[in-house]
Amino acid sequence: MAGPRKSQKSNQVPTRQQILDFIERSERPAGKREISRAFGLRGPDKIALKALLKDMAKDGLLAGDPARALHKVGGVPKVTVLRIVEIDGNEAIGIPEKWEEGSGPAPKLRIKEKGRRAALAIGDRILARTEERGQGHIAFLMKKLAQSSEMLLGVVEKDERDRYWLKPVDRKIRRSTPIIDLGEAEPGKLVLAEPVKRGSEVKARVKEILGDPFAPKSFSLIAIHKFEIPLHFPDAVTEEAEQATKLEISKEKREDLRHLPIVAIDPADARDHDDAIWAEPDDSPDNKGGFKALIAIADVSYYVRSGSKLDREAYKRGNSVYFPDRVVPMLPEALSTDVCSLKQDVERAALVCHVTINAKGQVTGSRFTRAIVKLAGNIAYEDAQAAMDGKLDHPLKSKALEPLWACWKLLAKARDEREPLNLDLPEKRVVLDDQGKIVEIAIRERLDAHRLVEDYMIVANVAAARMLESKKSPVIYRVHETPSREKLIALKDYLKSFDMSFAMGQVIKPAVFNNLISQVDDELLLPLVMEQILRSQTQAYYGHTNMGHFGLSLGSYAHFTSPIRRYADLIVHRALVSACKLEQPAPENSAIPEYSWLGKEEAGRLELISEKISKLERRAMKAEWETVDRYISAHLADRVGEVVKCRITGVQNFGFFATVEELGGDGLVPVRTLGAERFDYDESKQQLTGMDSGTTYNVGQKIELRLVEANAATGSLLFELAEGANHMGSRPAPHRAGKGKPHRKGKPGRPANIRGNKSKARRKK
Repeated sequence: MAGPRKSQKSNQVPTRQQILDFIERSERPAGKREISRAFGLRGPDKIALKALLKDMAKDGLLAGDPARALHKVGGVPKVTVLRIVEIDGNEAIGIPEKWEEGSGPAPKLRIKEKGRRAALAIGDRILARTEERGQGHIAFLMKKLAQSSEMLLGVVEKDERDRYWLKPVDRKIRRSTPIIDLGEAEPGKLVLAEPVKRGSEVKARVKEILGDPFAPKSFSLIAIHKFEIPLHFPDAVTEEAEQATKLEISKEKREDLRHLPIVAIDPADARDHDDAIWAEPDDSPDNKGGFKALIAIADVSYYVRSGSKLDREAYKRGNSVYFPDRVVPMLPEALSTDVCSLKQDVERAALVCHVTINAKGQVTGSRFTRAIVKLAGNIAYEDAQAAMDGKLDHPLKSKALEPLWACWKLLAKARDEREPLNLDLPEKRVVLDDQGKIVEIAIRERLDAHRLVEDYMIVANVAAARMLESKKSPVIYRVHETPSREKLIALKDYLKSFDMSFAMGQVIKPAVFNNLISQVDDELLLPLVMEQILRSQTQAYYGHTNMGHFGLSLGSYAHFTSPIRRYADLIVHRALVSACKLEQPAPENSAIPEYSWLGKEEAGRLELISEKISKLERRAMKAEWETVDRYISAHLADRVGEVVKCRITGVQNFGFFATVEELGGDGLVPVRTLGAERFDYDESKQQLTGMDSGTTYNVGQKIELRLVEANAATGSLLFELAEGANHMGSRPAPHRAGKGKPHRKGKPGRPANIRGNKSKARRKK
């Protein structure tokens, strides 16, 4: 690869121009790893390079995948996917399938084929190696690819001229697509259609009928298809899962914990149970007032081994996706809801975190073992809480629950001293009946039982990260970085409008935000402040470099406790098996990989794995949010025309967004419906102000609105003021002096972040 010679390595982060020159001269695809090697970067310099590449992408200098191959914006990657757009004699001509907007027209590349021709036709997709020739590029065919999996998802509609159209279910797509081949679909059906280019126009050919878009389970099905979430497991993966269930648990190589009253405390309707807990007072004279505790986690790495078909499918999925009406699991049910699920009175393989906790709630020691467990009970959160409140007579109260609660009180005290970010935001849940129809949208009650389990899980996650660090082992961390300066400045400007001060020079810790919240004694102002604090936070992600977890106020944090539903946890389990020398005897079945640890090849890919599973997590979150929005829209469909109590969640120059109190769901109130006067938009205050009346609309404000539209297919809502749209009489717009321009009505758009729900805050952990 072209670049600096080893003798010339400066071990300093290269300049922007050096990076651009290196990528341009490189004979092979150049990503972050290649740039780091070429310039001899290590440790902190690699982190600085990652930030620099991100900034260059934001500034429009680079495009592509930083982990694999970058290229100049407006340039053609060294290896890329091309789509054939024309045939010129014996030569095919293609254009890059993905081309950055604003980079000018996509370049046309002549395809050179060596040896036997691939009989390329218009519309084909190929993987090609590209070279610069003169003022342009040529491409060398590497292989022909399958047709793109990108399909159009929508509802069939028929217009007054008997023409059929595909109405999109994605609220961001505003135009319907003409259908040229209806197949057996009928108007009103949800379908998948193949995009077909006819000249300059894209048309649709129906490929699959999914059914009634308003039928139970269709809302999640829309998200599954839109985000291309794998719904079904290949037969080979299912067969391998069945083989894995037959693996014997070696009693000689595992710690026997079957005598302990270990319990799993989960939601009442949980189908998979991957964590269980136990605690008892420590009888050691060196730990007076302290406890011994263990967190037992399903030993998924024993059944899902690196390089297996099961592992490849789990990596492809990244995580389980939870919808109100279904779960799309990361692992086949033979494992996720059976062999890997910790159940009462059933022997199960577990990876166990043992911790010693002193009287101050501090963890003074930890160790990890592979064990056999036999749970004393699976208890619902509500039942555990009722038992501890004296409202339910539970047989495990004195033997299991009371010691767990006593130990947790110490952990809670240590947590309070640590001062993690405390945003008390309600979490909504969709309640369905047996037919999958909506019964209600309810606020999920937050119990001490929830906090107890959460604190034990945090203890185990920290212990896992620190154990791997002590063993010099690779780690996939759960990272939540400190808020950026730009977001803090925006928060400061916003708080200033309420005469609240925020010093930029101070060390930013979660306690700073907690103190801000505690200063607010106005119940109308409190949600506004909490909303802005939430918006100021960064998105949590997985990374192979430790950047700490800001929200939890922890220096080292990994995900260890949910390997059934998160691939990151599975990798951490494998790393612990390697670091703590917990490998088990090789399986008798030669079709199952011999080792359950983290191999060198896999350890070398942690950066790539971290980036991919972070993207898959964000995909799952978007799919879950959109599905809940569709359920809420369907629930509100019968209330169109009614006036409902709302709270403003986002303000832009084209209007404001509001959510229905007690329900959720975000809807737009267009500025053009607010009256004949013009409105001034103040971005720092996130406020619209009527230039004539002085009426203001700002984030967090409670307001009554009339529901105009509830589109269950897209999950969108449309509101207007309770007194109706354009309620104010027409009047000439006054001249406005000073900075800024008055907003002209009718600008389309949507704020980038309008959610303030508990699920978002919870996912940052």
